[in-house]
Amino acid sequence: MKFQFATAFAAASALAFAAAGPAAAQTPFADVGKHPEISILINSSPWFGGFEKVVDLYEKQTGNKVKLDVTPYGGVLEKARNAVRAANSPYDLVNLDTPWTIEFYEGNFLRPLTEIDPGFALPAEVLTYEDSNYWNAQRRWRTRDGGQLMGYSPNGNVHVLYYRADLLQQAGMQPPKTWADVAAICKKFYAPPGMYGFVARGEKGNPIRSDWTSLMQGAGASVVRAPQNGDYTVTINSPEAKVALDQFISLQKECAPPNAGVMGQGDVIQLLATGRAVQGLAVIAAWSTFDDRQKSAVVGKINTAMVPGFPGREPGVAIGNWVFAVPKNVPAERQRAALAFSRWFLTAGAQRAYAEGGGIPVRSDIFASELASKPEFRWMRTYIDSQKYARQELGFAEGVQVEAVLGLRLNQALIGEMSTARALNTAAREIEEIFQRSGRRTGKLGALPE
Repeated sequence: MKFQFATAFAAASALAFAAAGPAAAQTPFADVGKHPEISILINSSPWFGGFEKVVDLYEKQTGNKVKLDVTPYGGVLEKARNAVRAANSPYDLVNLDTPWTIEFYEGNFLRPLTEIDPGFALPAEVLTYEDSNYWNAQRRWRTRDGGQLMGYSPNGNVHVLYYRADLLQQAGMQPPKTWADVAAICKKFYAPPGMYGFVARGEKGNPIRSDWTSLMQGAGASVVRAPQNGDYTVTINSPEAKVALDQFISLQKECAPPNAGVMGQGDVIQLLATGRAVQGLAVIAAWSTFDDRQKSAVVGKINTAMVPGFPGREPGVAIGNWVFAVPKNVPAERQRAALAFSRWFLTAGAQRAYAEGGGIPVRSDIFASELASKPEFRWMRTYIDSQKYARQELGFAEGVQVEAVLGLRLNQALIGEMSTARALNTAAREIEEIFQRSGRRTGKLGALPE
């Protein structure tokens, strides 16, 4: 089955590029030569299907083999940690969620890509998601300014607002642009258990922290004041953060299922795909499910909008990208093989095939191509427009610990164990303690009234 799909996919891609003319036919893919098999540690996710298809195409085109260890999200970090600490890593590329990368950068576990090949460079069109794939060891910050190229993103998730375009059109309502619009649409269509007005992840840990981050950013709030400049003053208990959390919980209480506090990504996608939610906050990688006739009851009916900001503020768009990196403890020949795959994967041809296979490309020129005008790629405009506002959070070594704190306290506020003010004050105190233990220049804001 895998080989048959790859053959058909490769043939279709070849025909498409040949039809585009000689110039396009000469440059869409890279000739990387023959290399030994590589192994990739990758998460099972909504975008994995597109990646698997483009790997099939790579194998068909080059004859080089790729082994994929597809692992649930919760197990990827442990496998990556064990791999880079072993005598020899079983993986030639590890896929790291962005908050995890600092541990691997600072631990000196990864081989900078330009050390493997000094001539390697990312194409100018490749998105770097606030330079999260670079590392400046002196500043202890992810930046290309004085930093080394540590990897690249196979997926650049950002949050978008999904909505039922057909239902809004029938009701004479416009796509949501503000949180007030989201609430109004919810009020119009909320009819549980058949229809919910708005759904988002509320599950403890990364799910709720990640989804709430877009609201936090859209309210003008942040976790830390200016970590890029060494200022780790904790600002998570600001009035702006409380506005964001109050709004998030209000929508969950008034629009979502009663078990919102345990809803994960699969639950949100399922409610949207089965036609039981009129709006939802989810990553762009979820898109492929909604137009898949094997998985969706709402094919052609869902559209995307940029995540709103709050009055007088810019939209809040949280980046949730991943980074492919090469462990240091991989033999040189396999490091070169991993880089060969990477060079091929980042070409325009491979990224176009990635998009056509249901993946989220990471090259800006794919979003400017004729694909974006096709109905099946109607999400592309929202995605590329969102990049102007997209921001990283937790770009410091303590990010995993900070996320654990936020993921617990936000969930407690959602399920009613704490008020929003108390949850944010508690989180601020605990995060400050984390930074104190690691020797950061820190502090925190005065407590919110509880």
